[in-house]
Order: sequence, then structure tokens, then C-alpha cells
Amino acid sequence: MSEKYTKKKIRPLVFYPAFILLVLTIILNFVDQEAFIRVTSQARDFMTQDLGWLFSLMGVACLIIVIIAFFTPLGDIRLGGEQAEPILKKNTWFAVTLTTTIASGIMFWGTAEPISHLAYPPEGVEPMSADAVKFAMESLFLHWTFLPYAFYTVPALVFGFAYYNMNRPFSVGSEVSPIMGNRDQRKFDVAVDAVILFTLATGIASSFATAVMNMGSGMNALTGLPDNVTMYIVIAVLATIIFTAASGTGLFRGIKYLAHFNVYLYYVIIAAFVVLGPTVYMFSLGTEGFGGFLSGIFDRALFTGTAAGDDWASDWTTFYWTNWMAWAPVTAVFLARIAYGYKIKEMITMNFFIPAGFSTVWMTIVGGTSINFQMSGRLDLVSIMDEAGEGAVAYAILNELPLGFLLIAIYLIAVFITFATATDSTTNAMSGISTTGIESAEDEAPLSIKTLWGVIIGCLAVISLSVFGTDGIRILSYLGGIPALIIGFLSFLSLIFLIKNPEKFNKRS
Repeated sequence: MSEKYTKKKIRPLVFYPAFILLVLTIILNFVDQEAFIRVTSQARDFMTQDLGWLFSLMGVACLIIVIIAFFTPLGDIRLGGEQAEPILKKNTWFAVTLTTTIASGIMFWGTAEPISHLAYPPEGVEPMSADAVKFAMESLFLHWTFLPYAFYTVPALVFGFAYYNMNRPFSVGSEVSPIMGNRDQRKFDVAVDAVILFTLATGIASSFATAVMNMGSGMNALTGLPDNVTMYIVIAVLATIIFTAASGTGLFRGIKYLAHFNVYLYYVIIAAFVVLGPTVYMFSLGTEGFGGFLSGIFDRALFTGTAAGDDWASDWTTFYWTNWMAWAPVTAVFLARIAYGYKIKEMITMNFFIPAGFSTVWMTIVGGTSINFQMSGRLDLVSIMDEAGEGAVAYAILNELPLGFLLIAIYLIAVFITFATATDSTTNAMSGISTTGIESAEDEAPLSIKTLWGVIIGCLAVISLSVFGTDGIRILSYLGGIPALIIGFLSFLSLIFLIKNPEKFNKRS
């Protein structure tokens, strides 16, 4: 083992509290499943019914502050100082950033979500109508483009500046350093890291579950094997082994190569949909939907359904906002780490504008095709979704296209690699936070810590699918929402401090 790894030790007050809570969560499911369901359901109801409005406000606030930051003097500051050289080329930076954040979600929900909105829209929208079509497309843009990336970008900017330019430690607590001033925040950092590791583990387990369900549907479409809990367990075990092995090679080998290959698969999938799908319809509907999304972005982002007594917003929008918030504090650590040597405005471009633009194109093409197949009568995707689950929708569409078997195989590989890359990079950050001695962008946590996090996240994901099915994905997302919301709000305030007077905090000027 290299010297770089032997110097790393577990931060006990950070690692063990989060780890023990997660183990107890798993044990509770097996000892008293009714209690497990009751506790998680209460947490879900509190998040959606009592705090949904707060998550909506945070989403809009993050969107506004990221755009403002781009045009301020803060944007011209280079992470690590003016002499810092980037550790990643821009094409690699893009690939890793894209596959680290919401790519596993767009592979699953890009086809299934619009079908759900067509059939089960909120009060005031007639199912399967022209209004429902427009509403479904606008909802895809709301949930999968600029707002989720704003959730990630705010803490990433603050952590990158604090870690590289304020000489603060490799801790989620550094995301609030600008508002802490010169106070000794070591105890605060320990507490924050412990809590956030728990919240992220639930959030990443939610995405793990999404990917496992998606891969189960893909294996069913490709081989005819049953799409059931046994299949989920097999996939989860294999996936954990592979992403852990990739993580063991470090950021500059395994993750980088997986991300590059994955982006090429995205391009192949996009090209196949454009060439073989309803091209004119998808781009026409995408244009109309994007216009409606932009013109009504604040109405839609702040919609809670309270006036009509409708649960649509809590089931969808609040679900996404809590998911992004749970991921954001630790994912931000990873995103900031790989941005070393670039200016803040370049970081905003790569973490906000470019991936949101990519997701806009993806949803236009994939979501537009899904809606067209349903509305034209080419496929009854609503029945497929109701009978076989959301994961079956994408593969039904691919099977309908020419070269369907080949496209399903490519899509399944892309889903798997997307999941592996996202989980790899996030457990990389979780392991770094759990470990002492992470002092530079090149430092890595021990493989044993990465493996441990991977195993427990995989267990949580399989349990959620076994007990709740698709609802389990949502419940796991809600569990981490409150602590992440607090850190997100403090990160937002910290970014305001940096924007007002960046040179005051910049020790590398």
C-alpha cells in the first residue's frame, strides 16, 4: 500500500455516528418493519406537508444567486490562486461533472416521468389532454435542468473557495466558513460532517435504488429474466463490487475513464432517438415546453398545491428538491475538488450552465419521444408503467425503435456506468470526509472506507425497493432533507458574503 494511503485514518466522531445510524436503520427494517414504515412515513409527511414551501424557496434562491455570482468580481477569482494549474482538462471535467450529478436520474425519469404527468397531472389539468402534454414537458425542464444544478453549484462554489483560497479543512463545514469568520469551527465541522454523511447516504441510496430498478427492467427487456427483488439484489451486489473497484483506482483513473465512456454512450443514445424517433415532434414540443418553463419558472418552482389541496407537488417537486439538497453538501465537496485551477465563473459554467443545457436537450429528445408514443397511440406507456413499473417505460420505447435490441443493450450499459460513476465519485467524497489527512486534490481515502460506504448504501437501496418499491426511492430522499436544508441555507448566506467582498476572504490573492 502506498504511503499516500497509510497516513489516512478514520475520523471517529464523523464516521461512527453516521455509520451506526445507518446500520440501525437497516436493523429496524428487519426487526420491526411496521415501525420502520411508520418512522420513515412520518419523516416524509413532515418534509412534504410542513416544509415543502421552504425547499421551493431555496431552489429559487439558489438559482438567482448562482447567476448573480457569475457576473460579479468573485467570478474572476481562480481556485487555488492565480498560479494554480487545473488538474483536469475541460472535456474530462465536463464528463465527470455530468455523470456525478443527475445523470442517473435522467436515464430513469426522462421517459417515465412525462407519462405519469400525462395520466396523473395535478388538479386543474385534464389527463391526456393538450394541456397535460405541455405540463409534462414543462415539468421535465423544471425538475431536471437549471434548478437542480443550482442546488449543487451554491455549496460547491463556497467549498471550493474556502478549501483552496481560505485554507479551510476538507470538511462540509467549510461550506459555511465565510459566515463563521475567524471562529474556531473544528467542533462545528465534526458535527456537520457526521450529520451530512447520514443524509447523503440516504440520498445516494435513493439514486442507487433508482438505478437498480432501471437495470432490472433493462435485464428483463433484454433477457426475459424476472424483474423482482432477487434481480435487484444480484444487480446491487455486482454494481457495488464494480464501482468500489473503480473507486479504488482513484479519481484520476477509474472515475475519469468511466465518465468519458459514459458521455459517448449518451451521444449514441441521443443520436438514435433523433434519427429513429419522431424528430420534428420532439423538437417542436421541446421548444414550446421550454418557452412555457422559462415564462412561468417562478410559478412552477414555487407551486405547492396547497390552494387546491393537491399532493402532486409534494410527490414530485418536493421529492426532487429534497433529493438534490441531500446530495448537494457532499457532492459539492467532490465538484469543488476537481475544479482546482479554474476561475469561479468557469466553475459556474461547467457545473450549472453546461450540464443544465445538456439535460435540456436530453429531456427534449427522450421525453418528447415518450410523450409522442403515448399520445399518438403507438404505445400504451401508461399501462406499461402501471403494470411493470416506471423502469419498463424506457425499454418499451427502445424496443419499438428500429435496432431495438441493440439500443436496449447500449442503454442498459449506459445506465450501469452512469450509476457506477455517480456512486464512485460520491463515495469518494464521503470517504474523504470520513478520513484524516486529505490535504490536496490528489489525496485519496483508503479503499476499505470506500467499500464500507458502498456496502451500506447498497443495503439501504435494496431494502427500500423490497419494502416500498418506487415509493422507497422517495422516502429515502426525504430522510436527509432537513439537515441538508440547513446547510444549504448557510451555504447560500456564505456565497452572499463572498460576493459582497471576495478579496476579504481570499488568502491567495
